Amino acid sequence: MTELPWSKQSPEVIDINKSRKDLDADHYGMDKLKKRVLEYLAVRQLKNELKGPILCFVGPPGVGKTSVGRSIAKSLGREFHRISLGGVCDQSDIRGHRRTYIGSMPGRIIQGLKTVGVNNPVFLLDEIDKMSPGIHGDPSAALLEVLDPEQNCNFTDHYLNVPFDLSQVLFIATANTINTIPPALLDRMEIITVPGYTHDEKENIARNHLVPKQLKEHGLTPDVLQFTDEAIRTIISKYTREAGVRGLERKIGAVCRAVAVKVVEKQSSVLKESSVIENQKRIGRNEVPHEVTGRLGQPGVAVGLAWTSAGGQIMYVEATKIEGDGQLILTGQLGSVMKESAQLALNLYGIKINNGVDLMEGTDIHIHFPAGAVGKDGPSAGVTIFTVLVSLFSGRIVRSDVAMTGEITLRGLILPVGGIKEKVLAAHRAGMRSVILPSRNEKDLVEIPQTVKNDMNFYLCSHVDEVLQAAFDGGFVISSKPAEHIKSKL
Repeated sequence: MTELPWSKQSPEVIDINKSRKDLDADHYGMDKLKKRVLEYLAVRQLKNELKGPILCFVGPPGVGKTSVGRSIAKSLGREFHRISLGGVCDQSDIRGHRRTYIGSMPGRIIQGLKTVGVNNPVFLLDEIDKMSPGIHGDPSAALLEVLDPEQNCNFTDHYLNVPFDLSQVLFIATANTINTIPPALLDRMEIITVPGYTHDEKENIARNHLVPKQLKEHGLTPDVLQFTDEAIRTIISKYTREAGVRGLERKIGAVCRAVAVKVVEKQSSVLKESSVIENQKRIGRNEVPHEVTGRLGQPGVAVGLAWTSAGGQIMYVEATKIEGDGQLILTGQLGSVMKESAQLALNLYGIKINNGVDLMEGTDIHIHFPAGAVGKDGPSAGVTIFTVLVSLFSGRIVRSDVAMTGEITLRGLILPVGGIKEKVLAAHRAGMRSVILPSRNEKDLVEIPQTVKNDMNFYLCSHVDEVLQAAFDGGFVISSKPAEHIKSKL
């Protein structure tokens, strides 16, 4: 207890301009995140007794959520301590064990304070979405007191059994998704979304950060190995397809290792990166084949957009007709919401396109979502499923350069969905040139980088009629014949 920093603090010297330069030097992009950090520093400079905010950075792996926490501590002049919460399932890891138990010890919060030696550090709660309740309690419930500015001034660890003031600690949490975070805990944090990187951002990061880092780690110098812009673009486009840059860093490391072998064998004193990249024996086979055109060359196939904890990604939807007894078959490990979207799209097609005629008489319709080992759910595939059905029954092929997302209603309206920026970036990475979006998501286009906007066309649709006009070459003519009355079979 005497080793805890009850009153010892790190002196703060806040310089907004220096902090801005440090953040820009360490991390490329992340404008929204940097803006929020600088706002906190400005208010902190005006009011020294300001309680620290509880920030939560949410984004796909490899975008720099953890490293930006270190940069924040550096800009504040505070000590930094990382607490990994992935896999934690015991509330005693947070609150500590009572001293009556054998092998009891304080929780991770108190242990972290003892390690840094001050009472105003920056605590990074890494992977806060990976906690789960266990037989010894729920650790996320124990964090409610820690992350509540009104309560953490009297945080009591079970081992100490004495209140400790945590109000001076700046807590920063990281997560890949907010879906697994309990609502009560989520309410105590300020969510800041960290999106994936564009191609241009990845090029800049590789050139200014990843390449110098990998050269240094492998004992090489720019005189021995040089990466041109074309080489970096080749690795990004042909060997990685990710929201972050971890895979890109691994591929650059593979090139450096191949060059290191040649340098040691004294085969060459200087190597150009193009010869290394072109040789698949050194960097591996092309891991990102461009298969969109080949898969969309027949009716009943379209490209949708999905948003996962790993970032945005494209999602193929396939449909076919087989002889049967009128069943709708859905495969691809779908959740209940997506199954309902498929049934809704089928009913909408019968009402809107087929004039109420029974589509299922003597026919089964099989809708499949490839990558069956990955679970899928959500309403945003409704537009894609409807377009696939129209393509299947009309025999027309959907444009190969179009991806789409949006929820549909039984009246054919298009409702807004989430994750627009991540989905658009995924479409851009996959080489798509057009994206169909709900018109009510127009406000989300502001967050998309201008370089991506310049390469793509956006179709903002409020009704399925507009979707079909954009999805098919030459548009799609919908019959104006009034729907026939469907007799009940009950």
